[in-house]
Amino acid sequence: MKVYATDDKEIIMELSMKWAGNPNILVAAKAFGLKATVQVVDLLVYATPRITLKPLVPSFPCFANIFVSLMDKPQVDFGLKLLGADVMAIPGLYRFVQELIKDQVANMYLWPKTLNVQLMDPSKAMKKPVGLLAVKVIKAIKLKKKDLLGGSDPYVKLTLSGEKLPGKKTAVKHSNLNPEWNEEFDLVVKEPETQELQLIVYDWEQVGKHDKIGMNVIQLKDLTPEEPKLMTLELLKSMEPNEPVSEKSRGQLVVEVEYKPFKEDDIPDNLDDPNSVEKAPEGTPSGGGLLVVIVHEAEDLEGKYHTNPSVRLLFKGEERKTKRVKKNREPRWDEDFQFPLDEPPINDKLHVEVISTSSRLLHPKEPLGYVVINLGDVVSNRRINEKYHLIDSKNGRIQIELQWRTSS
Repeated sequence: MKVYATDDKEIIMELSMKWAGNPNILVAAKAFGLKATVQVVDLLVYATPRITLKPLVPSFPCFANIFVSLMDKPQVDFGLKLLGADVMAIPGLYRFVQELIKDQVANMYLWPKTLNVQLMDPSKAMKKPVGLLAVKVIKAIKLKKKDLLGGSDPYVKLTLSGEKLPGKKTAVKHSNLNPEWNEEFDLVVKEPETQELQLIVYDWEQVGKHDKIGMNVIQLKDLTPEEPKLMTLELLKSMEPNEPVSEKSRGQLVVEVEYKPFKEDDIPDNLDDPNSVEKAPEGTPSGGGLLVVIVHEAEDLEGKYHTNPSVRLLFKGEERKTKRVKKNREPRWDEDFQFPLDEPPINDKLHVEVISTSSRLLHPKEPLGYVVINLGDVVSNRRINEKYHLIDSKNGRIQIELQWRTSS
């Protein structure tokens, strides 16, 4: 399948398709007073349909128009089984019958010009935001230890039920069973009577799936509008009612939540803005903000002696490092680093260096590339998520997300 990206709000796909069958097609041929009957066997049809999917109304993507067309006339391949006299021995007749059957079979494959297809329930698509759920993740208490050596590396993921958007996450607190975050999040509410806030505490892992420490939910219908509520939640293995209760505690999560209904004509314009970011936590300087650097992943890294990459950040004399990923040319870290600043970093730069380290006596450290990022753009755009080509690397690239959070 080929998929094309265009400037229009549409999706174009080309599919290579093949049909096979044992049809019951008989062809009678007459020539010079002789008659023969030919049976078509082992029919194969090859076609390349192009499918274009386009919303009928771009701002209301519930119904789409599907246009199906064929790139070329279908190709037909088959065998012939002679049932009558050997008239096919006449020069050119066998090929003539083949071409005739191909045209007739190909013309039988007719495609509809357009189809109107419902993509989603219009009643759900028309649901508009009715408020914001302000969530402050304060801390966790006595989390269950997931790592055999050392403590856990916890972070919290927040999601609202009924939403297709990815959940929001706190920063990772390394080797800490009593982490403090004090991070604030705003989630858009559409159905306060039925939606619930799901909070899951994970143990971050540099390789493989992140382990779930525990979870809990908050029903929005239980919240009083415009009234902050401080809650200490017991972390559970799951929310299944038949789940056996474990005697060993998984820890507690302390959060503050407040449901803020919108007043008429008071819906913010940037609810769906992909560059919107969370507010800076309490204590952030009023004239400054919080610079958040998220090191996501790298690709096509190549060391001469070894490839055990980690990332080193240098900013205003401070040094931060990710964990090392062993023997991996395409590592993924997803680690957050925060820098509280007294003023916006308009003229500052962030130095990002990828390094491979090894326990070998020879060549224990090897640079894999670096990049210097000007931070002026992140102040004006609030959020940048890009892949940067690494200097001194043949094909290496690294994905860095930058956020500039302020208290206003």
